[in-house]
Amino acid sequence: MSKRVLIVYGGWDGHDPNETSHLFAGLMKDAGVDVTLSKSLDSFLDADLMGSVDMVVPVYTMSTITAEQEAGLLNAVREGGVHVAGWHGGMADAFRQNTEYQFMVGGQWVAHPGNIIDYRVNIRDQTHPITAGIADFDMHSEQYYMHTDPSNQVLATTTFSGDHADWVDGTVMPVVWTRRYGKGKVFYCSLGHVIGDFDVPEAREIVRRGLLWTIDCL
Repeated sequence: MSKRVLIVYGGWDGHDPNETSHLFAGLMKDAGVDVTLSKSLDSFLDADLMGSVDMVVPVYTMSTITAEQEAGLLNAVREGGVHVAGWHGGMADAFRQNTEYQFMVGGQWVAHPGNIIDYRVNIRDQTHPITAGIADFDMHSEQYYMHTDPSNQVLATTTFSGDHADWVDGTVMPVVWTRRYGKGKVFYCSLGHVIGDFDVPEAREIVRRGLLWTIDCL
């Protein structure tokens, strides 16, 4: 039986939620995954739907979520063993008022000094299936400064130069991580400000692998 994934997308349009969601929906379908796309957070209220999927991909920058919608998602992950995975602000700058959601994700965006800049991503774990064989690579995009959970298993990092905020010069920041929230696995990658960022092969491949790894399809 193929794995089932629910992508719920919307929120702030600046992160290209439609384009990025359909990109990775297509890549998962190519791997034999059954993907459902939804534009409604009410999907989290559908107990039958949430009980039938193996993973949820939230692509919903900023916005608000009701207590009932949040509970539907968090309970499915924590108690039901539904996994969760995503990228950039679609997952880690969603629902800013909801700290339990952030606890699940393992991090929250707080700044991108200099906005669109050149920076380097360093692969920290060359043995993990998500990052194995991928060399360090360059991005021209937002370099996410995040508040992160020390319990994350960090697979890739980036180092801030201090050119745009001298007090963080030399700070090593997680870019890619995995973790657990209750019975569910979590994958996150901070890359992917806009759809064009995934023209960088390494960025696209890390997210593709991360999604498939989370549902044991890699």
